[in-house]
Amino acid sequence: MKPSPLQLLTALLLAPPAPLHAAEPAPSIHETFDAPFDATRFLTPIPNKNTEVRDGVLWTRGSSGGKYPPMVYLPVQGRDLTISFRYRHLAAGGWLWFFVDGDDGFGSEDHMLRVKLLRDGVQLQVDAHSKDANHPMRQNTGRPADPKSGAYRLNEILPLEKVDLTANLWREVKLVFRGDEVIIKLDGTTWSKTLKRANFNAAKRKLLWMQNGGNQGIELDEIRVTSNITQ
Repeated sequence: MKPSPLQLLTALLLAPPAPLHAAEPAPSIHETFDAPFDATRFLTPIPNKNTEVRDGVLWTRGSSGGKYPPMVYLPVQGRDLTISFRYRHLAAGGWLWFFVDGDDGFGSEDHMLRVKLLRDGVQLQVDAHSKDANHPMRQNTGRPADPKSGAYRLNEILPLEKVDLTANLWREVKLVFRGDEVIIKLDGTTWSKTLKRANFNAAKRKLLWMQNGGNQGIELDEIRVTSNITQ
């Protein structure tokens, strides 16, 4: 005999609650580039013609020979993460673009946030995604949909915020992701910005440093990635 709807509801109400499992903290990363250096942590083969570890830092210089400057990729895992690193130019001019890549919300991965560290300021770009080919924020209409997810990249380019970064000093960049919010800081109190966007509440998958440092190059050091989830 089948139970009545009232019996099913009573059984559901009396059933013990399912145990709550907290989200697992993501594996932490602390890369100092001191010996012994484990190059397998990076997706980019190191050393290569542009990048090598020298004097306890990651040194990238020259031209890639392709469309974009030399790049270094590091896989990460987690949603709410604190990410920080130090960088230094070794000559005048140039720039460093830092990318956070993650889930696009439709089953693939793509850029999520770009922090453009220019010599005269910081400019942010948010890369969200949509299945709407006519979305008003789809600026690069020549770029096809992602072959896996079918989503189009949306580009929100924020205004340049003036900061004097012409001196070839060590600088620290820090990003704190919590839900749909990210706090971005440069050298602690030199410059900061808080953004809230729905696509930030997605899993982070990869970090990318695109480095236009000329023949003298750019140095990276003290890369840290930690989870904001506490056990």
